[in-house]
Amino acid sequence: MKSNIKLITAFAVLSTSLYATNGDHLIGIGAKSLGMAGTGIAISHGAESALANPALITAVKSKEISFGGTMFMPDVETNTGSGFQQSDADFSVIPAVSLAMKATDNFYWGVGMWGTAGMGVDYRGTGVNYEMVTNLQLMQFGLPLAYTDNGFSIGVTPILQYGALDMSYTNSSTKGVAQDLAFGYTVGAAYNVSDVTLGLVYKSPIKMTYDGQIARAAVDFSVSGLSDDLEQPSEMGAGIAYEMGRSVIALDYKRINWESAAGYKDFGWKDQDVFAIGYQHTQDAWAIRAGYNYAKSPIVNNANGNINMLNLLGFPATVESHYAVGGSYAFTKKTSVDVAYVYAPEASDTLGNTSTKHSQSALSMQVTFDF
Repeated sequence: MKSNIKLITAFAVLSTSLYATNGDHLIGIGAKSLGMAGTGIAISHGAESALANPALITAVKSKEISFGGTMFMPDVETNTGSGFQQSDADFSVIPAVSLAMKATDNFYWGVGMWGTAGMGVDYRGTGVNYEMVTNLQLMQFGLPLAYTDNGFSIGVTPILQYGALDMSYTNSSTKGVAQDLAFGYTVGAAYNVSDVTLGLVYKSPIKMTYDGQIARAAVDFSVSGLSDDLEQPSEMGAGIAYEMGRSVIALDYKRINWESAAGYKDFGWKDQDVFAIGYQHTQDAWAIRAGYNYAKSPIVNNANGNINMLNLLGFPATVESHYAVGGSYAFTKKTSVDVAYVYAPEASDTLGNTSTKHSQSALSMQVTFDF
């Protein structure tokens, strides 16, 4: 087990800092989905669909594998009373590998590992903002399974999630990086009739415990009653996609249940309604994509000013709008390159005596092979 943890850690260390997120959830997995602002409940992105809606891996013709990553460039500034200071956590790389294949005319399966969520800041050496350093990383390893017949598809992806959390600050009593492994799943369904596809998805909660982190930090900042649990919340969503010749418009709605998730509910996070629209046009060897994603920040004013400070200083998941563009080019019938760019304009928040400014940009690239 120790060797497995080391292997996972080596892979996950690539994925740090703040992602293009709804809360701390990455808005999409893979360059195709990100190019359409995270839409993927009713439109298939091939092997990428394992987490967005596993029922849609049934669009793979035979075998498909994609290797890629996302470079994130967040810009965070926080003021806790000594003026705005910029966080040094301004670059990160998040890997994604997806494989899906057709086993029979009706049954499909795959495997993948993806950076799915995270956030963090770095104020070391500044002399302000308690010299706070936070780093939450989440990686998921999944085995999508799907069945399709007469336009109806169902799928499930059992998930093993790896998480790591590190919090340090002036005179902190936390003790290094805490790690955990836990199981969850994603289930989905899709139905296609004529030019319309409807999709449904549910993601289970995944409870993580980071020993010696949250509870100790809470005591250091005079907040009582917090545990070391930090549960990735359940999520449910619905989508519709409409094909118009070579073009597709996709609409997704998701509900992320922060209010019932251990840890996040202690920090007062509110449920998020996520709305996304994406467009794709294909022509010969290329495709272009664009989209928009919106979700109101889950962080709201708390009666406890220290919780406000910990939210905005340590985990400023406050961006709300995301604008996306992307495209693909097939060099051969079996090899293509997919790219996407996502921009989240600055969101400014002030809760109590703490103020934060937060914007993001991200560039995703991957190579996809069809066999």
